[in-house]
Amino acid sequence: MTHHDPRFDLDWLLHSFAPISLSDLNTKAEMMQRIDNKYVVSREGLARIVPALAQQFDILDIDDRRAFTYDTRYFDDAQCSAYYEHHQGLRKGFKVRTRSYVDAGLCYLEVKVKAARGMTMKNRIGHDPAASGMLDAVAWDYIHDTYSTHYRKAFRYALQWTLDIRYKRITLVAKDGGERMTIDTDLVFTSADRSLRAGRDMFIIETKSALGRGVADLLLRQVHERPMKKCSKYCLGVASLGMVTRANLFLPTLRKLGLLGTHGVPLMPLPGQNGQIAHPKAPA
Repeated sequence: MTHHDPRFDLDWLLHSFAPISLSDLNTKAEMMQRIDNKYVVSREGLARIVPALAQQFDILDIDDRRAFTYDTRYFDDAQCSAYYEHHQGLRKGFKVRTRSYVDAGLCYLEVKVKAARGMTMKNRIGHDPAASGMLDAVAWDYIHDTYSTHYRKAFRYALQWTLDIRYKRITLVAKDGGERMTIDTDLVFTSADRSLRAGRDMFIIETKSALGRGVADLLLRQVHERPMKKCSKYCLGVASLGMVTRANLFLPTLRKLGLLGTHGVPLMPLPGQNGQIAHPKAPA
């Protein structure tokens, strides 16, 4: 029996697929370099393609668990440069985050950069789960080296904690390998002073394949779903919480998720917390 939150029924999705272990999934399709397509799909729309997906994909299963909680902390500078570079479509953008796999007790530091032909390169190293909200000297060196090696210029962003995102993720892998699909729902965005929950009946689906035209993309197009050009969860969170002044390119996605015009619920600040992350080697 698959474990799940009884207040949040996903059985119709979780029990439709044959299981695959994490080691087998990584052997088939680790996909560290890939072309990603992102979709925003309603519960009804996703349910329409589940039978066809189940013929082509297996579901990640770890200790009888198939829906996993992810905690992700994003780091940006005070000007939200990572956000605005993505908004402007710059070819040399970046994202820096720590990602905690809550159910597995694992944590990684991840640095995402752009490659040719729209490809995303995700670089990561292990990170102390107890310090998932912090960037130490090792983390800063990795960020600097990854960015400067890839783009051949120095990393000059004074990073600080900007946004936390928690969500549930289901991971599918093609039976013949070479393609992955993630299904995210129950998103909660939290900044230093506000929090916002997206609807549980909407799903952010990300397909990952070598050319960006995989089986999952074809099935989604058959039910009239098209990739959203601007669907970064970090950017959606920053925009929906009113942390930036320009978000016009994200409006279609915000509207589809039901987040347009919402700025979240104010939070009481914790004593002594100001959201600033000190970096031993951060530039002045």
